[in-house]
Amino acid sequence: MAAPKVGFVSLGCPKALVDSERILTQLRTEGYEISPSYQDANLVIVNTCGFIDSAVEESFDAIGEAMAQNGRVLVTGCLGAKKDMILEKFPNVLSITGPQAYESVMQAVHQHLPPSHDPFIDLVPPQGIKLTPRHYAYLKISEGCNHKCSFCIIPSMRGKLASRPIGEVMREAEKLQKAGVKELLIISQDTSAYGLDLKYREDQWRDRTYRTQFKDLAEALGELGIWVRMHYVYPYPHVDDVIPLMAQGKILPYLDIPFQHASSRILKLMKRPASSENNLERIQAWRKTCPEIVIRSTFIVGFPGETEAEFEELLDFLRAAELDRVGCFAYSPVEGATANALPDAVSEEVKQQRLARFMEVQAEISARKLTQKIGQTLQVLVDEVHADHAVARSKADAPEIDGQVIIENPKNLKPGQWATVKVIDTTEHDLIAVLA
Repeated sequence: MAAPKVGFVSLGCPKALVDSERILTQLRTEGYEISPSYQDANLVIVNTCGFIDSAVEESFDAIGEAMAQNGRVLVTGCLGAKKDMILEKFPNVLSITGPQAYESVMQAVHQHLPPSHDPFIDLVPPQGIKLTPRHYAYLKISEGCNHKCSFCIIPSMRGKLASRPIGEVMREAEKLQKAGVKELLIISQDTSAYGLDLKYREDQWRDRTYRTQFKDLAEALGELGIWVRMHYVYPYPHVDDVIPLMAQGKILPYLDIPFQHASSRILKLMKRPASSENNLERIQAWRKTCPEIVIRSTFIVGFPGETEAEFEELLDFLRAAELDRVGCFAYSPVEGATANALPDAVSEEVKQQRLARFMEVQAEISARKLTQKIGQTLQVLVDEVHADHAVARSKADAPEIDGQVIIENPKNLKPGQWATVKVIDTTEHDLIAVLA
């Protein structure tokens, strides 16, 4: 009997990607095949994103394409929290479930496409099914978020913070490391709040007791001997405790901290946690402890009520902080967000002007920082190899969102391999290097 085939479309952020990997692993465990085309699939699962309007449109496009090409579609993910909106456009979808609803998705699959049990088919690799290359993986440590940022609707979609016990997280991390993963990207909605909901409960791993808490997690992950990269870290005071571990080489000297703005008034309007922290002083202290540290951040310009003086304050912060990696967005209303009701909306024209000015300041900072790396020798992890060059990343580069290291004349390099390179030039975002 042929195994039933499921098509899969995964949209959205790395947290949604981990959800997709978990569903795919369960499908393969139960003997389903994953189809690369709509035509060969017995049904299609679309894991949606619903955070901002453009993501909602992309999700609707994906559902529409799956309906047109296949017709038997299960919808899950963040947009699934808006069931009525989906049914209004696509009344014939087979099932709709919300984010991280693994069991509900599998129940729907069982209902519409019962599994065929065959011991020769029911095999998965020990690390599960990964949508990333074999040499790196995302590791999700918690679901949901306790914050009520005024521009965000994620808590209404994904619920309150629900941390995984540290022993469970570390067993998964160790399984990935044993399967050949060389870099773990730690993700959640709020990584530095990890364990708060569990009251930092103690747990066991490798005959040691650890608290389910940010610093203990960093210490435990540092024992694996692979790259560990921290994402979505809010700037709470206890983040300072992890910087020495970076200086010791236990985890990568890399922090992804969404500062969002520099004006205390705007941060309060955004209802951002740790809005009263003096982030500039803390960045300087982090660099003193760990000179190698790379800081990535995101910002919003044109938030309701943002004055020209407050925008200039943000630019001053940018110049003083000299962050390594920066993303910026013009404020966009999200359906259901409380910020929509704030007065003094900034015009679209001013938003775009401020966005351009912001990126111009950051481009100068980035170019200067990249130029300083010319002549340096770096350890890199190779992602892709082509005929005349290889694409790799250094400690400073997270996959897909940061720059790359382009290696000329790659010789016998292979994806997932370590290499030592010397930087010889730069482009706007990337480094050009040769094998050292």
